[in-house]
Amino acid sequence: MLSLSPLTLEECVEVLKAAGEPTRLRLIALLSQGDLTVSEMTEVLGQSQPRISRHLKLLGEAGLVERYQEGAWAYFRMTRDGVRARLMQQALSATSQADAHLARDGERLATVKQARASRAEAYFSANAQSWNDLRNRHVADERVEAEILELIGRTPFDGLLDLGTGTGRMLELLADRYRRAIGIDSSRNMLSIARAQLDEAGITHASVRQGDILNLPLDRESFDVVTIHQVLHFLHDPLPAITEAARMLRPGGRVVVVDFAPHDHEELRLEHAHARLGFSHQQVADWLRHCGLTVDKIVDLPAGSGSDRALTVTIWLARDPRLLIASDLSTSPSTGTA
Repeated sequence: MLSLSPLTLEECVEVLKAAGEPTRLRLIALLSQGDLTVSEMTEVLGQSQPRISRHLKLLGEAGLVERYQEGAWAYFRMTRDGVRARLMQQALSATSQADAHLARDGERLATVKQARASRAEAYFSANAQSWNDLRNRHVADERVEAEILELIGRTPFDGLLDLGTGTGRMLELLADRYRRAIGIDSSRNMLSIARAQLDEAGITHASVRQGDILNLPLDRESFDVVTIHQVLHFLHDPLPAITEAARMLRPGGRVVVVDFAPHDHEELRLEHAHARLGFSHQQVADWLRHCGLTVDKIVDLPAGSGSDRALTVTIWLARDPRLLIASDLSTSPSTGTA
């Protein structure tokens, strides 16, 4: 993360010079609306790929945009933190949205995002029956999501990390709670769906990227909330994923794990690549405690269909106790803790 301290005169001039060119300011305006590849920006601006790449290099050197790799593709995003980011946000807010160049860029960007959505919809349609079959076996998603919102509460927080983000549903669900969010998934097809969903919802303060949830390419202690939604049953050994989640937490941060209770649906191994047939309360709680977390609450959500074959969804809420411990040390015994 870039420093929040004021810029020196030379640094300020560097930033203003980097942004002080029409194409580069147009690129910043585009990236403020979501992550894009060089080819997508080339399509929008109608300029050559080498030219766009040169501009992006200058913006990157000035700390205004960031680059990350997803397979053979490179994505770029606008820097969201630090004084440089705030300076660019102010510059964009002072720019007329009626400007002919920006208006045309916006129209072309909408076309690019529609093409993304079409590709994502094609993949989703091809797999919809399989997903719907599994969804019909457990409690309605709306009930699960309502419980997640209840457990997390309405207090805003800074950073959300969603491991195994899939279609990015957790990023959408919690969009009004966090200031910034990252979703990690190993599947480019799923990430295409997630990007399309975020575009459609108009969510620009969240991004997704390809990565290994067992070896995250992120700085430790960077997030206030980490969600692991219907992911652990795909892993033969879920503990490393929970270990990574705990490593990402700031003191006082929380982990939300959503998965199935133990069941005997053996067909899910073949039909949906499940490695584990659910988890007991104790099993996941032990993993969370092993990682130094305190388990606050465990909630079961039965399907309520009357069938003994229906799947129960369980939610575990745990927190990093370090902030509480620090508070205890500075609080007199008579006051207790919150």
